[in-house]
Amino acid sequence: MKNIAKIDRNDDGIIGYVLAIGDVGHNDSIARTRGVREALGTAFKGSGGINSEPVGTNVEGKAKAVKDGELEVNGKKYIIRELASQEMKNNSGATWDAATAGNAIGTWASSFADKIDVIASNNDGMGMSIFNSWSKDNKVPTFGYDANSDAVAAIKDGYGGTISQHADVQAYLTLRVLRNSLDGVDIDTGIGKADEAGNSLSSDVYTYNADQRSYYALNVAVTGDNYKDFTDSTKIYEPVSHQLDKKTSPEKKVWLNIYNSADNFLGSTYQPLLEKYDDLLNLKVEYIGFVHFGRNF
Repeated sequence: MKNIAKIDRNDDGIIGYVLAIGDVGHNDSIARTRGVREALGTAFKGSGGINSEPVGTNVEGKAKAVKDGELEVNGKKYIIRELASQEMKNNSGATWDAATAGNAIGTWASSFADKIDVIASNNDGMGMSIFNSWSKDNKVPTFGYDANSDAVAAIKDGYGGTISQHADVQAYLTLRVLRNSLDGVDIDTGIGKADEAGNSLSSDVYTYNADQRSYYALNVAVTGDNYKDFTDSTKIYEPVSHQLDKKTSPEKKVWLNIYNSADNFLGSTYQPLLEKYDDLLNLKVEYIGFVHFGRNF
């Protein structure tokens, strides 16, 4: 924590952060909100686990959904406080709304700007809106999620960091499971076990949950130290970039729905990766995209 003096901008002994919540009922948003609070020591745990509800405004630290955390650096104790949080939902009902997040930081800043030391966001869309609206000029570190290209590029300009979902591995796993099912081969072919073309994944980029019968790509922190490795979010993962033989894996037609084609991550990162992998896996995919106004993550 060599930069602790810079983080506590008004030197009040309180590291204050605000949190942009995507959709209060969405699993990803709940997990990310809980993760932020657990990491910062502000999580309040009830019978249902860590509370993920927005607190509204909590400058005085009296909210019941969170608690104050503590941090000691160089012999000095700091309070960590969630100053404010809200669901970023616009008047039309769309959640994960970037414009709403930009407006929210304006409202918060007008009331307690000097107390805001860190900004956390459930995704980069909202995080970048906050960054461009206020935190870039005020040099307040902002952290998001998704490793969208614009957010990764903004790290050099002061964006604090983001989380890569390993979209290259996600997209591959999506189509690989389909390919294996269509071929009637071991479902782990080309994943944990190399296929005939040499495609395989190492255990540090994915995991398999036997109870859920699901593959998961593992998250990676993107910071000022490694962001240059993530500037192209649509670059396929080299260990699984080998073309399948059409004789053993003939072309198959697949219909695939993209939940929200207007979303930055899904439309600009995930689908372009799918479109690169489908050729390698000999899949002729018809992508069906639509805009869902209830959720936008």
